[in-house]
Amino acid sequence: MTYRVLVTDDVDPEGVALLAAEPALIVDEVPTLSKEALLERIGDYDAIVGRSATRISAELLRAGKQLRVVGRAGVGVDNIALDVATELGVAIINAPAGNTVAVAELFFGTVIGLLRQLPAAVHSMQQGTWDRSALMGRELKGKTLGIVGLGRIGSEVAIRAQAFGMTVVAFDPYIADERFLALRVRRALSLDALLTESHILTMHVPLNDETRGMIGKRELGRLPARSVVVNMARGGIVDEPALLSALQGNQLRGAVLDVFNAEPLASDSPLRTAPNLLLTPHLGANTVEAQRNVSRDVCVAVRDALLHNDLSKSINVAGAAGEWGALQPAMLVARRAAAVARAVLADQGMRAVRRVALRVGPDLAHGAGPLLAAAAAGVLEGVIETDRLNLINARSLAEARGIELSVGESSDLGHPRGIEVALAGGMQQLSVAGAAPEGSTPRLTRIGQFHVDVNPKQTLLILTNHDVPGVIGRVGTLLGERQVNIAEYHQARLAQGGDALAAISVDGTVSEATRAALLQLPDVLTASVAHFGDG
Repeated sequence: MTYRVLVTDDVDPEGVALLAAEPALIVDEVPTLSKEALLERIGDYDAIVGRSATRISAELLRAGKQLRVVGRAGVGVDNIALDVATELGVAIINAPAGNTVAVAELFFGTVIGLLRQLPAAVHSMQQGTWDRSALMGRELKGKTLGIVGLGRIGSEVAIRAQAFGMTVVAFDPYIADERFLALRVRRALSLDALLTESHILTMHVPLNDETRGMIGKRELGRLPARSVVVNMARGGIVDEPALLSALQGNQLRGAVLDVFNAEPLASDSPLRTAPNLLLTPHLGANTVEAQRNVSRDVCVAVRDALLHNDLSKSINVAGAAGEWGALQPAMLVARRAAAVARAVLADQGMRAVRRVALRVGPDLAHGAGPLLAAAAAGVLEGVIETDRLNLINARSLAEARGIELSVGESSDLGHPRGIEVALAGGMQQLSVAGAAPEGSTPRLTRIGQFHVDVNPKQTLLILTNHDVPGVIGRVGTLLGERQVNIAEYHQARLAQGGDALAAISVDGTVSEATRAALLQLPDVLTASVAHFGDG
């Protein structure tokens, strides 16, 4: 099978070459397209890779009927309709690490330039003057650097700041104390606490509802007099009118902006003439090395998503980065256990699943997100009308149908890599359990109260019957007559002579006529068929 990839926005050729080297990928490189031109051709592609110039709108995503992956050669995804992509099951992949050093270095380059008045010094020399006395500067040593967001870039800035002899304080409620200790950074318990001691304030957070307008008039007023504010993260985090007012009122020593509310910055923007404001045209990732790194990172991730269904780098699926391959057997068990439970309950008259409760063993707790998505996909498979049901959109589609999803860790599943999926609707409920031992075949180990041991391949027949002689032979004969090949047949019972359950893994499909014929056999009580469409 081949996949078509559209590459635009001058993505670095080293990454594009990695895509083009794959025989299964057809790569078309085009300049940045207009909205209309892109809409016209997106329907032919399985993936698109670009930078920030191309807007991946809801309209474009819906027009991309084959689209499976969007690759962003950079960090921010402000230009992508992430919610619609998730709804449609389109993986959004960015390259969060490739530009880390570039941004950290730009931070110090611009701050030092501001404090030492380098732009003014260069301009004065070009004008033929020697105005040394008017260009008195300031040093970084001894200053307190306040960092909002101690992630990848914030951490790199902190490390370099200590080399300059700065005191580093950070506010980030999502980072563990151990990370602060490892970086030798003091934790501020609140944003306000950070502001009051920051001689230089820098933000390294994404733009979202929590961070939009985070630094406004009130926050700027809490900074020590003559502080410096730097924003290299995303436009909108700092209130631009409030910053302009603080600069014009001589409240701040200066500021650095590499990002803006609207880009490119308007030629008549008042920011362009503000005092002591150093402006750069979104240069954070604009180094040869950074562009090469983000191009390679995103193109490798897009390739792996298309060819190997590896979604570990997708930002719109709860994943366990670096563990995706190891989780595949467990995700298969979760998805198929859910499909089996759904099929059995449907034959018992359950009209709709209302709750999906997943329990995982301690060795799988790190992958709870992908496993719950797999269980949700198993419940929905064959039920909803979509050809793009996958781990990206399964949870949102399930929740949109009113299905309550939950996940928890348990040590009583019989195996550290055990999995149990329990479905409920109305008064009916059923749990199906399995295990995915490392280096071994994943198995289903329990259906309801019955203990089984079967590898669910292609199709699983689940029968209940009276525990009497001859049932297995009659079932096997009927399936043979109908050209249904049995891969595994596991019979389980709770007590001799009572009810029994058969889990029969078969090749191919089982027709409704065959199921009806099974129900006509003596002593067969129920017959359910779970067809697996996930590989």
